[in-house]
Amino acid sequence: MGKTAERKKISTPLKSELLEKLTYEMVNGKPIYYRNYERVLKGELPPEAVMGSSELQALIIGLLLKYLYKVLPNDYIVLTNELGFYTSPKSYRSLDIAVYRKEDMKNPSTGYAKKPPKVVIEVDTKADLRNYSTFEEYMFEKTQELLDAGVEAVVWYITRVKKVFFAERGKDWVASDWDKTVKLPIGVEINLAKLLEGEGIKP
Repeated sequence: MGKTAERKKISTPLKSELLEKLTYEMVNGKPIYYRNYERVLKGELPPEAVMGSSELQALIIGLLLKYLYKVLPNDYIVLTNELGFYTSPKSYRSLDIAVYRKEDMKNPSTGYAKKPPKVVIEVDTKADLRNYSTFEEYMFEKTQELLDAGVEAVVWYITRVKKVFFAERGKDWVASDWDKTVKLPIGVEINLAKLLEGEGIKP
């Protein structure tokens, strides 16, 4: 027992380093941490436990990627794995799915992206929302920030209520049940309910 405790003590990073690792997004220089990050600081959970996706979240993202790979025009490319995107010099956001023109990815950097994707698709969030009154407040803020940074359209799938939220630059934002078809400004339509049904999945 003593040796185990000693190993944990030696391998535990400094709090500042751990907080940096647990930063999900940055807004005007202020961090938004992963949900339940404080449990990692207390030693109750490893960082990976709060940084991972839920089963349903990962499943939906996987189905959306599978569909996009099949239907996207050849001049587009899909980036995933929580792509970091700078919306301004002091702000960056994590993106579940980002659709880019291939020409914008000819010389990819080893850092976070600075060129805006055409379309962003989000499924729920891993963000700690204690500084927001509701999830919707966070969603609206992030959506507006992405649109202001040059993204043409943002789609959110919210699993707890089975809703889809769609925002396109210069148009009214729309929320509906996720069995409604979303028409993206890249010549692609998505109906999540049909994708799930096609795989025999009933969340």
